[in-house]
Amino acid sequence: MHLVTFRRGRSQGRVGAVWNQAVLDLGAITRDLAAQRGAVGRARGGFPKSMLELIQGGAPALEAARTAWEAGKRLVESQPLDELARRKLAFPLAKIRLQAPIPAPARNIFCLGRNYADHAAERGAAVPEHPVYFTKPAHAVVGPGDRVLHHTVTKELDYEVELTAVIGLAGRDIPRGEALRHVFGYTIINDVTARDLQKRHGQWFKGKSLDTFCPMGPILVTADEIPDPQALAVSLRVNGQVRQSSNTSKMIFPVDQCIEVLSQGLTLLPGDVIATGTPDGVGAATGNFLKVGDRMEAEVERIGVLANKVASP
Repeated sequence: MHLVTFRRGRSQGRVGAVWNQAVLDLGAITRDLAAQRGAVGRARGGFPKSMLELIQGGAPALEAARTAWEAGKRLVESQPLDELARRKLAFPLAKIRLQAPIPAPARNIFCLGRNYADHAAERGAAVPEHPVYFTKPAHAVVGPGDRVLHHTVTKELDYEVELTAVIGLAGRDIPRGEALRHVFGYTIINDVTARDLQKRHGQWFKGKSLDTFCPMGPILVTADEIPDPQALAVSLRVNGQVRQSSNTSKMIFPVDQCIEVLSQGLTLLPGDVIATGTPDGVGAATGNFLKVGDRMEAEVERIGVLANKVASP
């Protein structure tokens, strides 16, 4: 499934799924199915109200989402989308607003540094012997189409496209052979960074944690649709110009190893996200830092394009 969190007008974010240029309202479809079975009372309020609730709901919640997904696809294939929109069951993708799949406040946002050898080399750093982790604050999350602020405190604003795994099954001391079983799905994070702050403070948290520095989206693809996360093309464009182009096969530490090591003595919880590092081509290596008005397009194969513009604060 291609899951999304979406809004219409001033409504609260709702859990949906994208199919054929339509956004299916999974909660509304679940209620519609229940009404057809004469079970309205039991269905009312039963579907998860947020993506985090869906992830935390485990197998039963995921099965409910799949049931609604399959029913929604049949509706889109058999009825005019305008009629489905009138019934508030599905909407044209072009007429809704996507949010980050797991909007702020998200759970923990873990990130990998120097996880591509070419990126380590362009930054003049040695290839690490062990995964290098840092975090970003949950309130830094913004969604597709949202502004990324060029705060006045930095003159070296940079981009980093990253495949991101979302934990679905809690665990601690997870063996590598079982790690991917703990993944609910995958999305994209653009690990926006103020390079001068990163250097000034001698560590990575400050320079990577300013407001709006964690664009996420546009969708959350369930893990069954990406059985091998180490075979995905990743790229990033600025104003249409390719700045990064690589493949997750070039990761130093693949997703399963990242999860194994991170979970040693540390419980990973449903909804935790792990951004798995960026390839070479960042602005810090080329001197091409971001400017106000620049449009970034972070793309990961089988997930889509996460687009954001740089704006004044």
